[in-house]
Amino acid sequence: MRNLAAIVLAAGKGTRMKSKTPKVLHGIAGRPMLFYPLDLLKEMKAGKVLVVVGHGADAIRDAFKGEKADFVLQKDQFGTGHAVMCAMKELKGFEGDVLILSGDVPLIKKETLSGLVSLHGKGRRKAVLSLVTTVVPDPAGYGRIVRDEHGHITRIVEDKDASPLQKGIKEVNCGIYLASCEFLSKNLKKIGKKNAQGEYYLPDLVQLAVSEGGRVEALAAADPVEVMGINNRIELARAEAHMRSKILDSLMLSGVTVVDPAATYVDYGVSAGADTVIYPGVRLTGTSSIGSGCVIEDNCIIDSAGIGDGTVIKSSSVIEDSKIGKGVSIGPFARLRPGSSIGDQARVGNFVEVKKSVMGKGSKANHLSYIGDTTVGEGVNIGAGSITCNYDGVNKYRTVIEDGAFIGSDSQLVAPVRIGKGAYVGSGTTVTKDVPPGALVVTRAPEKVIEGWAARKKKAGGKN
Repeated sequence: MRNLAAIVLAAGKGTRMKSKTPKVLHGIAGRPMLFYPLDLLKEMKAGKVLVVVGHGADAIRDAFKGEKADFVLQKDQFGTGHAVMCAMKELKGFEGDVLILSGDVPLIKKETLSGLVSLHGKGRRKAVLSLVTTVVPDPAGYGRIVRDEHGHITRIVEDKDASPLQKGIKEVNCGIYLASCEFLSKNLKKIGKKNAQGEYYLPDLVQLAVSEGGRVEALAAADPVEVMGINNRIELARAEAHMRSKILDSLMLSGVTVVDPAATYVDYGVSAGADTVIYPGVRLTGTSSIGSGCVIEDNCIIDSAGIGDGTVIKSSSVIEDSKIGKGVSIGPFARLRPGSSIGDQARVGNFVEVKKSVMGKGSKANHLSYIGDTTVGEGVNIGAGSITCNYDGVNKYRTVIEDGAFIGSDSQLVAPVRIGKGAYVGSGTTVTKDVPPGALVVTRAPEKVIEGWAARKKKAGGKN
C-alpha cells in the first residue's frame, strides 16, 4: 500500500524485563518480538517502514540487517509522542496515512490492522485518527478510554494520571494508531508533557483531534491477548505460549499429528508435511523442514534441519543444521552436528555422532561411533565403536570411505585417509594409510593363549 507508511516504536529500555538485552529482541517462538510487527507490515505491503530505536539501537539494527525498514534514533526518550516526532522527520512530503505500532505488541493480527485501515477510511468524512482498543478484566497499567454519553471517544487517560473513577474503566488503549500524515505533522508539536511522567503522550492526540472537530474511530479487538504488550518475563512467557499454540494448531490442521501440544515446541517458520507424527518433548527450531510421513519421537531437538519423507527420528536425538534424506532412521540418542548430510535409507543409530560429514544412500552406523569430517559412500557399514580421528591437535583432516566398504568394530581411521571401494577394515584396526579397493587391512596383534594362567594367579595371590 503505497499510501500507507508505518512507524514501529522500539526505543524503550524494558526496565521490567530486568535484562541487558533490548526488550524487542527477546524471543517469541524463535524470533525477536520485533520481527512480528515488521513481518506483518510486509504482508500489508506498507510503502515505507520506520523503526524508532533508542536503548540497544546498534543491537537492534544488527539483528534486522537486510530488513526493508529504516531505523530512526530517538537519542533521549521523552515518551511515545516524542518517538513519533523523531520518525516524522523521515516522512516529509508523504501524503498518505501513517500506521503506528509498538514493537512489544507481537501478537497483533493482519485482520485487525486491515480492519483498522478499513474503518479509518469508512464513511463520507474520513477519520483523522483511528485506534485499537480492547476490554480487559484488570486494566491496571493501561491508558483508559474515556467516552461521552453518546459513546464517542473524547480522550485517553494514562493509568498514573487517572482519577479513581477513571481507573474503573476497563476499555483500554492498545497503542496502535492510524492517522493522516497531515494530522500528525500539525498536532504532534501541540502535545504537552504536563503529566505524572513528564513525557509527550501520543494518546493525547485523541483529545486534540476531538477539540478540532475531527472524527476519531476505534476498533475493538475481541481478544485482549492479541494486543497485549510485553513488559516482563511473565507476559513474555504468555505470548510464547499463545504463539506456540497458534503454530501447532496450524500444523495439525494441515495434517500433522501432535500427540501432546502442551509439551511440544515448534518455532515460527518451521514446516512439517501431512501424516508426520510429533511426540511430546520435541523442539523444532530455526528453519527446520520436516517431510511427510515422518515420525519424530519423544524429546528430540531439531534445529534448522531438512528431513525427507518417511524418516524416523528416534527418542532423544539432537540434529543441528543438517540435511537428512528419505526413509532414514536416526537414533535413539544420536547427534548430528552442523554440516552433516545423510542419504536416503541410511541409518545412524544409538550413541552415534556425525559432524560435518556426508553419508551415502543405504550406509549405516548403528551404534557407538564418531564420524567427523568424513565422506561416506553408498552401502557402507561402520561397526560399533569405530571412529574417524579427524583432529591432530592443530588441524582437521578428512576421511573418505568409498562405496560398499566395511569398517569392523572398534576401528580407528586416522585422517587424512581413504578406504577404497569394497575394502574391509578388520575389527580393532588402526588405519593410518590409504586402503586400496577390495583390500583387507588388519593391524591386530597375534592372539596368545596361556593355559592355566588364572589358577596360577590365584595360587600366587594366596601366598601374599
